[in-house]
Amino acid sequence: MDTGEMHRGRVGLKVRMAAGVWVRALAAAAAGAFLLAGSCAGPSGATQANPESAESARRDRDESLPRVRTPGPRGKETVFSSLPWPAPNDMRTARGMPGHAYWQNEASYRIDADFDETSRTVRATCTVAYTNHSPDTLREVWVHLEQNLYREDSIGTRLARPGDRFRSKNEITGGFTIERVIDATGNALEFDERGTLGRLKPRSPIPGRGGRIEFTIAYSFVVPEFGSDRMGIRRCQDGAVYQIAQWFPALAKYDDVHGWNTLPYLGEGEFYTDFGTYDVSITVPGDHIVAATGVLTNAQEVLLESELSRLSQARSSAEPVVIRSIEEIGNRDALKDQRRTWRFMASQCRTFAWATSRAFQWDACTLPNEEITQSNPAAHDLSSARPDGGVLCQSFYPRESRALWGPAHPGGGSTRMVRDSVRHYSKMWSAYPYPTATNVSGIVGGMEYPQIVFCNEDQDEYGLWYVTTHEIGHTWFPMMVNTDERRHAWMDEGLCSFINIYADFERYPDRIPKLEIADFAERHPEPWIQPVETMPDRLLPRMLGKSQYAKPAVALAFLREGILGHERFDEAFREYIRRWAFKSPRPWDFFRTIEDVTGEDLSWFWRGWFYETGMLDQAVTTVMQPGGSSGDLGGMGGRNARVTFRNLGGLVAPVVYDVTYTDGSTERRVLPVEAWFQADEWQTMWDTKGRRIKRLEIDPDRVFPDVNRRNNVWR
Repeated sequence: MDTGEMHRGRVGLKVRMAAGVWVRALAAAAAGAFLLAGSCAGPSGATQANPESAESARRDRDESLPRVRTPGPRGKETVFSSLPWPAPNDMRTARGMPGHAYWQNEASYRIDADFDETSRTVRATCTVAYTNHSPDTLREVWVHLEQNLYREDSIGTRLARPGDRFRSKNEITGGFTIERVIDATGNALEFDERGTLGRLKPRSPIPGRGGRIEFTIAYSFVVPEFGSDRMGIRRCQDGAVYQIAQWFPALAKYDDVHGWNTLPYLGEGEFYTDFGTYDVSITVPGDHIVAATGVLTNAQEVLLESELSRLSQARSSAEPVVIRSIEEIGNRDALKDQRRTWRFMASQCRTFAWATSRAFQWDACTLPNEEITQSNPAAHDLSSARPDGGVLCQSFYPRESRALWGPAHPGGGSTRMVRDSVRHYSKMWSAYPYPTATNVSGIVGGMEYPQIVFCNEDQDEYGLWYVTTHEIGHTWFPMMVNTDERRHAWMDEGLCSFINIYADFERYPDRIPKLEIADFAERHPEPWIQPVETMPDRLLPRMLGKSQYAKPAVALAFLREGILGHERFDEAFREYIRRWAFKSPRPWDFFRTIEDVTGEDLSWFWRGWFYETGMLDQAVTTVMQPGGSSGDLGGMGGRNARVTFRNLGGLVAPVVYDVTYTDGSTERRVLPVEAWFQADEWQTMWDTKGRRIKRLEIDPDRVFPDVNRRNNVWR
């Protein structure tokens, strides 16, 4: 693709010239986000579109928002005003970096779980080692009990509406049954359940700067059939597929911003936890295959000889090796009345998930380390958890998914999609940090966990690619750059949707997506009802996919393609990952990092796109030029042309415009964003060297998300 460059003083503008190809892929990625998060999915995993008409948007929005701001001096606070971010301190600096006093706590788990397929019940003991690195003495410990969402009296259940993807009045399992809570010496501890949270009282306070507590919780729960599209059961011909998540009492995060993060689990807002190590043993029927976060450490005890041999082949093969085929499911029939325990180890992880079934086909290959760490010297390798041999990329899927997921499919199948996603993101941004990357086909439409993702698309190749690369992309956000998903969903969903755009391009360079970025803007011609910086549980219906996935992805792609250019944006974005890998940034840390590395004050961009609800509407209103002949809007002497532009929406941006003269010559001109400092109208003047303007067009390459292109052209 050809790239044209232009400059506006300090900020270089790079705009794609290849007929807007990149923007069409961008909008296709945004459309994919709607499928992932903006639709209602029933237990079958099928998605239903939820189109929102412009008329409906007008009816719902705050009528006090002005559609057009009048020219004239701006008020005291404008889109250019500094944002009210917290003052920098020793924890989080003015440059967006972790400060010299940065700390975070650590929670590590030893879990022994037993799954009874007949009753759909998981029984487990979870031993937690919690280290308090904060300067504070902790007199209580808060624990997430997310299975309690599925109680009849939970807040989420009481808020459920018909067709909700994330909560349902029909999915009542009773949540966790807590059998006992004891300390390391076996003494009972006070434990108070409060909805989807539990409050534990240690026998003595946990001192700061390295104080430690160890305790064990014994518990059980019934696996829901469709658990908020994050876990559940898919009934298949050869047996059920069980996808298990939010399945153990997980320590809430204590941090420097909110103290204990104790927002309840309502279904829509996701998760925020500390990093730690996981040593997990899962006992299942002997004819089952288990996939999980981390590395299987006792393969010799749970796999058949043929499976062990093929797994060994896969560890040195760049192409998928079928470790257990559908035709070989019966090979384990003799074991179905036995119990086998699968043990997994994982480090530098924020949670743990798993899946089990007798119906799985399993294939795998390995992406060598040199393809991860050497493909792009600018990409950072921040892992100490990945082995020297590379990343084991693997897929587990039932007969119903084999045609699309298997390696014989012309599109390559799931494992190649996993491999290609890991390679792409490692090459472009930062090296994949873990030893395994696993995709599991089940009831869950699309959900991410460390080293394992759940996807259920088994009909459409592009659909499987998009949901797979999206969920694998979450390894970077939030599995590595650990963000508070319950408050700031866009920090993982939006950033992940953004990096998906370029993975999509790499795989499908000839694919022509349905939409362009301009179409995305034209779909939303009115001010947005809620800003991006809104808690996901407080979003209006059908807004999650639009505001937390699509809009921030469009914003960052616009910043890269239309404002900063690739080189400057990429350096800053990689630096954000490097600074905050295995740490926990807040929105202002991201914004400050981008500004620090690029040397730009982008308050106008962050405020407009993330904190406010406006849209971009640039217009050319008058063109005055020498001659005063018929068709002119005004006459004047000399050789100068005067053109008046107006900014009619809440967003501001540079004005990029092409001028075509009557002699056939053309030129591209740029009005910098600073033109909108004082007012929403600007008149610019230049020497046309005696030429007369025949046509003027704003944003001829359709790179800018302008909601009304009818006022972009003068002729």
